[in-house]
Amino acid sequence: MTRTALVTGGLSGLGAACAARLASDGIKVVTMDIHADADFVVDVADPDAVAAAADSIGPIDILVNSAGIVGPNMPLWEVDYEAWSAVFAVNVFGTFNLCHAFVPAMRASGWGRIVNFASMAGKDGNPNLSAYSASKGAVIAMTKSLGKELATSGVLVNAIAPAVFATPMNAANTPEVLAYMTGLIPMKRMGRPEEVAELVAWLTSDKMTFSTGAVFDISGGRATY
Repeated sequence: MTRTALVTGGLSGLGAACAARLASDGIKVVTMDIHADADFVVDVADPDAVAAAADSIGPIDILVNSAGIVGPNMPLWEVDYEAWSAVFAVNVFGTFNLCHAFVPAMRASGWGRIVNFASMAGKDGNPNLSAYSASKGAVIAMTKSLGKELATSGVLVNAIAPAVFATPMNAANTPEVLAYMTGLIPMKRMGRPEEVAELVAWLTSDKMTFSTGAVFDISGGRATY
């Protein structure tokens, strides 16, 4: 039986690496992105668009919630409401929208794997990235809650917390921000997308059977808890 995976943000960065890695295992990969070349061109922040896409895609076995934005790089008191809301719309509500749309069919089938992309920023809090840090903290809490809700269903839900990786999203950060984040990593380098993809491949496989609601750090040693 060929399994089907949906990868949001699947046209660039960590999402694209995950899509390629899962496809290499013979999994049918469907991408969802705002990029015109995605299988489904959808803004994950739009619940109606996500629901419509879910109807077209049908049941899936694997959901990788990779779509995300960094948002404003400034002190919290300088962030306006619209900018803060935009980050939560994609990073938090986007993850909610996808889980809300696809979990029922996973429960009905008795098997599923969900990986939500959090961040070390959601655990540590990066200065001048309050919206991003808070949104990723919310993804962590959502994952823990959903993991417990589905713990006996055969559907396992986990999050990953990457440190800084060499992706187009992080290329938008200032050199100072990148230097700060890289400086926190004992390995003294940014991660490579394929390193995240390997972790996601395991988390979405039959080999991963006794973890749900957990957060897996991939941080080059940055993580302290």
